[in-house]
Amino acid sequence: MIIGRKDQINLLNQTLESDKSEFVVVYGRRRVGKTFLIDEFFNGNYAFYATGVVERNQKNQLKVFERFLLKYGHNKNKTPSDWYEAFDLLINILESDNVNREISSNKRIVFLDELPWMDTPKSNFKSALDYFWNSYASKHKDIVLIVCGSATSWILNNLLNSKTGFYNRVTKKILLEPFTLKETYEYLLSKGFQYTKQTVIDAYMVFGGVPFYLEMLSPRLSLDQNIEKLCFEEKGDLHYELNNLFKSLFKNHNKHLEVILSLSKVKSGITRQQIIEKTKISGQTLTDILLELEQCSFIRKFTNFTMQKNGSFYQIIDPFILFSLKFDFANKKISWLSFINSSDYYSWCGLAFEKVCLNNINSIKMALGISSIETEVFSWRSKNSETGAQIDLVINRGDRTINICEMKHSVSVFEIDKKYADNLLNKRAVFINETKTNKSVQISLFTVNGLKKNQYSNIVQNSFDCDSLFLV
Repeated sequence: MIIGRKDQINLLNQTLESDKSEFVVVYGRRRVGKTFLIDEFFNGNYAFYATGVVERNQKNQLKVFERFLLKYGHNKNKTPSDWYEAFDLLINILESDNVNREISSNKRIVFLDELPWMDTPKSNFKSALDYFWNSYASKHKDIVLIVCGSATSWILNNLLNSKTGFYNRVTKKILLEPFTLKETYEYLLSKGFQYTKQTVIDAYMVFGGVPFYLEMLSPRLSLDQNIEKLCFEEKGDLHYELNNLFKSLFKNHNKHLEVILSLSKVKSGITRQQIIEKTKISGQTLTDILLELEQCSFIRKFTNFTMQKNGSFYQIIDPFILFSLKFDFANKKISWLSFINSSDYYSWCGLAFEKVCLNNINSIKMALGISSIETEVFSWRSKNSETGAQIDLVINRGDRTINICEMKHSVSVFEIDKKYADNLLNKRAVFINETKTNKSVQISLFTVNGLKKNQYSNIVQNSFDCDSLFLV
């Protein structure tokens, strides 16, 4: 059963209805469910399927490919001498009378999984793949070639952003992102969990919406027991995940980690120039790294409301990365169960909940009733350091209204006291004064358990509890 993924399913359906052959690239961070989506959608009904194997040379890659050729009808037990021969043998299979076709559309589905691993040094793999598509697949009307891979650097540089080779070859691309909160809730329900929405938010603050991480959770354990077992125990499946994650995705992953570490020092985000100063990485290298991190949904690029042309900031929004960096459980002997309920724990919850909200902005827009209104999302910082005013989420609307959004985590109903009320009113006043906006400015508050009515609560025009984050 596929949870969510409606846009991606619609696109895959389009490939079956197309009157031409399609070259589809599926990409996204490791563990996000790329292979699962394709396998479930096509129900394994392939004319041919093969996968690359990690850290193997050309000879071994071709041996593995040969095994898939034999499975799908090749009758000579001889390893192809190179990738050109391998794709010629694939063509023979596709041309055979008993080739498997997708039942509803009569299409021949070719799925090459973990494609970047097949491209070993000096193997001419890319040239052979290009030859297969141009000389054969694109000449027909019934082939759907789907390629997939977690090595985001390779996918972007060689397939999607290349100005040579595969330029304009790809007909459709699917960027698969982590689940939303709603999809995470639906997924956990399908696995027998009896978590409340508040507990699902707590899980999202640690694991994000990454299906593979969520699959590791045991319904027999509490969420905190799961976190301790998976992350903090030395033999836990996610104990060393951070480094493994970056190593699998990026060729020069140490530079990506340097950039991530520089971003982690400032929760509200930093500029490109500040990244350069902190890491000494610059030019096209930094441009590529930032794009790759953004495409993996690890960071967001956003603009200061008052500096729309050149005020871009970069900020980590991936919950698991932030969690791993905060607690550094791969290098420190620390217990999660002894940390929860401490003052530091509640401080971390507040920051982590903000990132949950930033990962579910579409639900926030729906809660505000502005899904059909043109909007732009910004952050904002006061130019006056004395005020210290900062807003992580500003929604500039096409109906002459701006929402400045506050996000507060609490274990009970949230109550606005005089200090926080003064802070909110100061933010709003400074924002209006510095931006010179003539739009109506509303304060919107998102909490876990709702807002308690008191003498200060009416300064908030819209308040929402956690249900508002589970809409999309």
